[in-house]
Amino acid sequence: MKTVTLKDKTFGISIPEAKLFEAIDKVAEKMTTELEGKNPLFLIVLNGAFMFASDLLKRVEIPAQLSFVKVASYCGTESTGKVTELIGLNEDVKGRTVVIIEDIVDSGRTMYGMVQKLKSLGVEDLRIATLFFKPEALQYDLNINYVAMEIPNNFIVGYGLDYDGYGRNLRDIYTLIS
Repeated sequence: MKTVTLKDKTFGISIPEAKLFEAIDKVAEKMTTELEGKNPLFLIVLNGAFMFASDLLKRVEIPAQLSFVKVASYCGTESTGKVTELIGLNEDVKGRTVVIIEDIVDSGRTMYGMVQKLKSLGVEDLRIATLFFKPEALQYDLNINYVAMEIPNNFIVGYGLDYDGYGRNLRDIYTLIS
């Protein structure tokens, strides 16, 4: 098993890049079919979703707009549990089909906050796409339309996901060993 050490933690390879691409292909096909004629706006949540979004959206074969957002939900070093701002959202979303592209949905707190914020701005059709979904960890009622992979509730890095800023550049997914 190939391992990597990031700072003080060791991770073992758990999902190779080829399996990621297979899953992404399936999501792209579904999106292309379901979103045809809807003029969607894809909102890519930074930092983690950048690799997933890049590979996914190259495979989605419909006209669409892309935008990148960051989520503000912190007061100092503590999460408030509420999304207070979508940093970088410059497009008018009223009456639009919007697809949030996220790297991972675990508890669902961030995604739930984003959904509430976007609904308050008048989004007509709101959808969620995630590379990874941890159903065991979900604490909020969310309709996740596009799930590339369901995974156990383990800590992972690679392909955009990080440990304290490290590991985003890894091609494969690695799970925490120690």
